[in-house]
Amino acid sequence: MQNLYRTAAVVTVFSALEHGLGFLYRIILSRILGPEGLGVYQVSLTVFAVFLTMTSSGLPITLSRIISKHRARGSRRGEQAATSAAIALTLLFSVPLTLLLFLFRAPFSRVFSDPRCADLFYILLFGLSFTSVYAILRGCFWGNKRFFAYSLVELAEEIVMIVVGVFLLLFLHSGIADVNLAAIAVLVSYLCSFAIATVYFFIRGGKLRSPRGEFLPLLKSSLPVTAMRTSSSLVNSFISVLFPMRLTAAGVSSAKAMSEYGVVYGMVMPVLMIPSSLIGSIALVLVPELSECYYKKEKEKLSALVGKALNGTLLIAGMLIPFFIVCGEDVGVLLYSNAASGKLISQCALILLPISLTLISTSILNSLGCERQTLLFFLFGAAAMLACTWFLPKYLGSGALCLGMACDYTISSGCSLFLLKKKTGRLRSGKFLLKLSAAVLPVLGAGFLVRKGLMLVMSYLPAMALTILFLGAAELVLFPALKLLDVRTLLARFFPRRRKRTD
Repeated sequence: MQNLYRTAAVVTVFSALEHGLGFLYRIILSRILGPEGLGVYQVSLTVFAVFLTMTSSGLPITLSRIISKHRARGSRRGEQAATSAAIALTLLFSVPLTLLLFLFRAPFSRVFSDPRCADLFYILLFGLSFTSVYAILRGCFWGNKRFFAYSLVELAEEIVMIVVGVFLLLFLHSGIADVNLAAIAVLVSYLCSFAIATVYFFIRGGKLRSPRGEFLPLLKSSLPVTAMRTSSSLVNSFISVLFPMRLTAAGVSSAKAMSEYGVVYGMVMPVLMIPSSLIGSIALVLVPELSECYYKKEKEKLSALVGKALNGTLLIAGMLIPFFIVCGEDVGVLLYSNAASGKLISQCALILLPISLTLISTSILNSLGCERQTLLFFLFGAAAMLACTWFLPKYLGSGALCLGMACDYTISSGCSLFLLKKKTGRLRSGKFLLKLSAAVLPVLGAGFLVRKGLMLVMSYLPAMALTILFLGAAELVLFPALKLLDVRTLLARFFPRRRKRTD
């Protein structure tokens, strides 16, 4: 268990660094491209994500689970055959799909309301097969518990994209549009991560064997996950077209509608998804462990691990919610020079809770073989999201997207937690959530008073900094006092002292 904590700490550091750099790059893009350009960039990435999801998304997590099953049985040959089958399957889908999209470029480009989006999409399309194979190799690293390699390659991809993107956007003076240069940077990062992962795979003794006998198990388990994630990408793509269309129908100009979409998905959502880096680290480390416990039928250990994962997720969300509610408006102005994004960050901060619970519970359920159920839960949530996007833009503007996301994640997390309770016997997080609420509410109240007082005597930047320090100090007092966080035990698990030798 101690190794599990230390591994989670290492993965969290890498993940936080990766997401921090990505967040910084998103700020740079928002300033160079502007809300409208960021909206075009986001729409292209969203549509490309549909095809990337179709070709590879369900295979990595399924491969990691199948590798865990072979590890539990001591079958090295089975691990290698499963990896070969996954690579073959992703190439079987991605290569023909790429060729078809290029052959029918003219009719497919009509999907985009803005022709700039089509140009960006076809730049990204060159990397579809490469990044699909990389996703499979990442699943192989995951199943074999090579978390350092997994995290290092992910970080390298992010760094390459940022370095190339900043160079192209700031120092390359050419006639190419800025949004196209940003897409080229993404393509280069895909190619680099594929190359690094492939070299590492073979250097560490990776082998490809006959995939016979592994195709059907992989397809059977991966199809529901792929269907869920493809549906998610399709819904996001549909929303990227539907939301501006509904705003335009309500009398808003096309440029304003694209800007509104860019604010929500290009500025607000990156902030709200900050906990995903930490929760993703928990899931990354726990999924192979949970799969092994499930196949070995170690129900008590499985239940304990699920409880710790849920409590850790609740704690992460609970610690961040006061910061976003109290200082959200200042964050939007500081990061994006956009007051509207700051107001939405503050108003949408509570969505962190269902978002976080959905992320962790879906990963846990998929590791337990509940892919079909998680697909169904996603569809329930997506229906609510689409309904809000269709009916509410006229009345709420960009708030319709935020309300839709709140309904989506609340439905998904509620259904997932109910199924987890059935699978593990009971959930041990109800009492923890009550204590967390008892800690967060006074921190929020005091934070509002402190910020209001500081804003009367100083400018927003030092007032925000001091407010953040106050919120952090208040949490460091209240969270341990209510036994939500045991700092000493946590440090001892991550950094155990070596025992002195006695002669």
